This record gives sequence, structure tokens and C-alpha cells, in this order.
Amino acid sequence: MPNPGKVYLVGAGPGSLAYLTVSARQLLAEADVLVYDALVDLSLLQQVSPTCEQIHVGKRGGQPSTPQAEINRCLVEQCLQGKTVVRLKSGDPFIFGRTAAEIQALQAARCAFEIIPGISSALAAPLLAGIPLTDPVLSRGFGVFTVHDLDGLDWSALSRLETLVLLMGGRRLPEICQRLQQHGQRGEMPVAVIRWASQPQQQVWQGTLLSISQQTRGARLSPCIIVIGEVVRLREYLQPAVRAMQPLKYKTILVTRAASQSSRFTDLLTAQGAAVIDLPALEIRPPTSWEPMDNAIAALPSFDWLILTSANAVTFFLDRLLAAGGDLRSLAQLKIAVVGQKTATVLRQRGLTPDFIPPEYVADSLVAHFPAAGGLKGLRLLFPRVESGGRTVLVDEMAAQGATVVEVPAYESVCPAHLTAAGEAALAQNQADAISFASSKTVRHFAQLMQQAFGRDWLGRLDGVAIASIGPQTSQACEQQLGRVDIEAAEYTLEGLTQAIVEWADGSSA
Repeated sequence: MPNPGKVYLVGAGPGSLAYLTVSARQLLAEADVLVYDALVDLSLLQQVSPTCEQIHVGKRGGQPSTPQAEINRCLVEQCLQGKTVVRLKSGDPFIFGRTAAEIQALQAARCAFEIIPGISSALAAPLLAGIPLTDPVLSRGFGVFTVHDLDGLDWSALSRLETLVLLMGGRRLPEICQRLQQHGQRGEMPVAVIRWASQPQQQVWQGTLLSISQQTRGARLSPCIIVIGEVVRLREYLQPAVRAMQPLKYKTILVTRAASQSSRFTDLLTAQGAAVIDLPALEIRPPTSWEPMDNAIAALPSFDWLILTSANAVTFFLDRLLAAGGDLRSLAQLKIAVVGQKTATVLRQRGLTPDFIPPEYVADSLVAHFPAAGGLKGLRLLFPRVESGGRTVLVDEMAAQGATVVEVPAYESVCPAHLTAAGEAALAQNQADAISFASSKTVRHFAQLMQQAFGRDWLGRLDGVAIASIGPQTSQACEQQLGRVDIEAAEYTLEGLTQAIVEWADGSSA
């Protein structure tokens, strides 16, 4: 009997991953099919597996929308194929979400379904703007309405509410203000318009019924929440002072590191308040053949030094050593040199301590400061490294000084098949503030992927996007492939790159 499918009608909250429920996040990871709205933050798309089919059915005021009947048909069709379907809806599914129509369609087709609540933007947006919807003195309650049909609302009743929250009213703001005043509300009543609540591009306009239309003239307000009431005045006292604590708040950073390597850097950036979207330009795989590595492991006693220049080299070499039946004691007679604190940290996590770390975190420094008392002449060095495309300066210099360097492929780094959906959408919709590169190869692969996605004019997609580099070699690749570099780390580490991006955001970088 075929495995029955199921549809989960999931609330995405106001959009930011930070406000997604635990249940929603787990379901995204398990989904076979994701059917999502236009208002969902692109970073949420990264929570699904690479094999998950993504179907965009977004509705946005004033723009072409997917008919509700088509959305219903899609959900039923995917469910009947035995798939786990997540219907990701902005806010809460039961607050202006048209969920009833989808439930009726699923029931008629005898499809299993479950509803997962989310935080409504009607509640989250005012909070994130520093506006309390209730107050012991100013607001004993509030009302929430959509304003698709102005004539269908009782404006006399609305004008008497102490606090009014209106959704989907950006294009009708002047009419809303006019109708409230016509039904007795005073023109000096405070108003706030909150656009893209919880997102890096969040904007807040604050005025009165008389002034707010002029203040927002020419601005594109959708998607927005409108708050009307005396509580709006409390914003100047209650708005969180997060800028000093999170200098990257409201900045969206694209990270091009391999998906398996990006979590640490993502943590560093999000700790500074950034919204991070993964756009991996590297895919790390085992080498084409393990034979050279296995031969080197079998001959470990013949080597004097083990050279490790990346965390990947540490991981793949030690994993292969263990797979071959060896253990850390097999390295007892070897000295180990590493490039970079990250590489050293990974090595220590595996139970080994490096004998030498050059003062600068680049391969050139390893050669210049190598601690061998009698020089390199006569030494045998084992160098597990990327299979192809790496720089040859280390091997060339050591060989020139009389060392025998045995290079063995430890891993392969290749270009992914395409840009991630979230990363491509961020660039297509001008949502990225900066894009970071931690190696020359990521720059070259990124250029290849961009040309594939956007054609000959792909460089134009980077207008207004800062190019951030981890160090000189990567910066050189940025200049060659992208025509510029805007941010370069003073210390060639992920921590250094994070600090450089923070300084750029603060306007203090050179």
C-alpha cells in the first residue's frame, strides 16, 4: 500500500527565521515539497533539504498572484502522491490566511493535514518597532482588520477603538486616514507604518493621521502593518537600542563557503545581528582516488613533517587514517605544521597539537618561518591537500630549498551545479548588502554560477552589494573576477572577516 501523504499548514511568523516555531523548523527539514508565500523570508528556504521541491505561490497586493484554486489543486496533487507537503504561510495560518479554502479542498480529497500556528505579523510588527498594543492608561485593547474592502468596514466603530492595527493597507493609506477623520478621529492621532517587520530591510514611519500620507509619499509600503493609537507615542521610549549591541542588524550577508563549512561563520555574523543567506560556491567531496593517500599512510614512518593547510585537510586525512586501521599513535614520530588558527583548532579537537603555526595565516609564511634547525634540505614532508586548483607556492619553495614534498589528494572542492534558490532570489531582488569570500576558488566559482544564472550582464546584479574578502589572495581573485573588493580582513580568519564587515557597516573601514 503506498505511503499516504500529508499536508502541514504552517505559520511562518513575521518572516525571520528567529521567530519560526520549533515545530515549523522541524517540518521544513522533513518536507518533500514546500509551497510558500511571497512574504516568506528567503532564509527560510534554506531550512529544507536539497531534494525538496519548492513551489512559489505568493500573493502580493497589486501584483499577479497564484489563484487560490490553483494552490488548492497543487496541495491535493502533491499529497495524493504520498509526499510530505509544507504549506508555509506568512504569520499565522488562521489570521487572514485563506486557510479555510485549502482545508476544504484537502478534506474533499480525503488528504491528511495538520495546522501549525505561527506568530501573526499583527502582533510581532508593532513589538519589533517598539510599540505596545496595550497599555494600562493608553490602550485597554486593540482591533485587527484587513483593508481590502474599505466600504465593507464600519469606520465609525473603528474610529472609536483605542488602538487599531490594519493589514494590507499600504496602497490605501491616504483613504484610511481620511475615513477615520471623517468618522470622528482627530487628525493628531499618532500613526506608525511598519514595512518588512523582522526583516533586515525593516522600515518604520511615524506620524499622525494628518501627516503620515505625506511622510510616506513615493515610498513602496507593501508589505506593511499600520498601527493607529496613542500607544505609537511610546515608541521613542520603548524601542530597543540594539544598534550598539548588533551592528549588523538589518544587514543581509551572503556566505559563499561550502555548506559543510558555513555554520561557524554564520554564527559569527548572526551574533552581530546579520541575516545570513548561504550561497555555497564550493562543494567538498572525497578525492577521485584514495590510493595515493593510502600509500602515504602506509609509509608514515618515512616522513619527518605533516603539513596541513586547511580544516578540510585535517578532517579528511585523519578520517582516512582511522579508516585504514591507524590511530593517532601512528603520527607519534611526525611533527605537524598547520596554516591558520582554524586549522589548528580543528586539529586540537581531534586530539593533536601542532608543532608549528606560522605568524601569518598564509602558506607563504609557513615557508618563510619554517622551524627546521638545519633548514629544509633532506626533509620528507607529507602534504595532504585539495586535489586540484590549489596554489603551488608552498611546494615549489620547499622543493627549491631541498625538501622532498609528497602531495596527496585529501579532498576535492568543486563548483556546485547552481546557485541556491535563496541566494539567487536575494541577488535578483536586490536584498543583499554584502557577499563574503573566504578563498580564491569561491570567487571563481561564484562568477561561473552567476553567469549561468543571470547571463552576460550578471555583474550588474552586484551593484550596491559590498564585496568582502578574507585576505590578499582572495582579494586578488575578487579584483580579477568581480572588478573590485570593498572589504578586506586585517586578520585572515573568519573572526577577522566578521570584524571587517562590522567596521564597514559602522562606516569606520578605510
